Amino acid sequence: MLSKVAYTTTARAVRASSTFRPVRFASTQAGPFGANRKAAMMWFTKAAAASAIVGYGVSNYVLTDDRMAPVYKAVSEASTELKKKAKEFGIELEIPFTVAHAFSTADHGLHPPHYPWDHYSPWKSYDHSSIRRGFQVYKEVCSACHSMDYIHYRNLVGVSHTEAEAKELAAEYEYEDGPDDSGQMFMRPGKLTDAMPKPYPNEEAARAANGGAYPPDLSCIVRARHGEDDYIFALLLGYCDPPAGVNIREGLHYNPYFPGGAIAMARSIFDEVVDYEDGTPNNASQLAKDVTTFLSWASYPEHDERKKMGLKTLAISAMLLGLSVWWKRFKWSYVKSKKIVYRPGKFDEV
Repeated sequence: MLSKVAYTTTARAVRASSTFRPVRFASTQAGPFGANRKAAMMWFTKAAAASAIVGYGVSNYVLTDDRMAPVYKAVSEASTELKKKAKEFGIELEIPFTVAHAFSTADHGLHPPHYPWDHYSPWKSYDHSSIRRGFQVYKEVCSACHSMDYIHYRNLVGVSHTEAEAKELAAEYEYEDGPDDSGQMFMRPGKLTDAMPKPYPNEEAARAANGGAYPPDLSCIVRARHGEDDYIFALLLGYCDPPAGVNIREGLHYNPYFPGGAIAMARSIFDEVVDYEDGTPNNASQLAKDVTTFLSWASYPEHDERKKMGLKTLAISAMLLGLSVWWKRFKWSYVKSKKIVYRPGKFDEV
């Protein structure tokens, strides 16, 4: 039997030797995708590349349209037969992904092709020289019928013109202002705060001058049309003779890109209809490209600023993400790489 002193000494020895001791080790345990994280990432990279290559080869050389045509036909016949059988029992069966909705060119217009606009790139801004030339095309050609109520001369400053040039452009027109001290309205030269002049005083006058058709305002025309830049460019150059069997009434013109095919606006973009100040070739496609770029800027005036802000946001977010990953690994590395080991103490029996 142990004495009180011997028991106390033995208990202290056990407590001193039987402790939990944290031991650090590197987190390089093998997993199902490799011996460490680097090997696992390499495995996933190779798997993704191989999947892309195999998918491309299968879709372009194995599952071609000619080989899949019998499959499509068999599926269509089977679904039709299944619907008939279901209808015999009074069930209206709709099989997903087997119904195609037809697109009518006559009702919606021919879908415009996609053109490689520079400002579509995430790293590029508008071509401001093209915006300046496009404004010239609008001023000399389009402004005869179309208004731009939401674009003011001050919007051109720093985009396509200097402040002095914009003031000079505005001063070419007179605007009604007032009243003066005698209560009378008066005409004054235009200022930077004035909007683009209207070609007609009201909608009725516009319709009367265009055979009943109302020329739309072009301030946001690119944003308001499906296809945006591609549609405007294709529409301006898409005039042609109507195909056989298509009759266009007097006063209308055939354009396959316009819904219905018959448009009241006659073709107005021709070669050399505008002489550029900078000597740029003034063929019809160049004129259409420039005025489309100008109208696109008018619809999205914040385009360049939005892209710059987006690039700044991505750069800052990338830095913060890297800092967050480093901080997380720094704070959790001790916990994730710690191993708890129990080592029972040894003592001599008394």
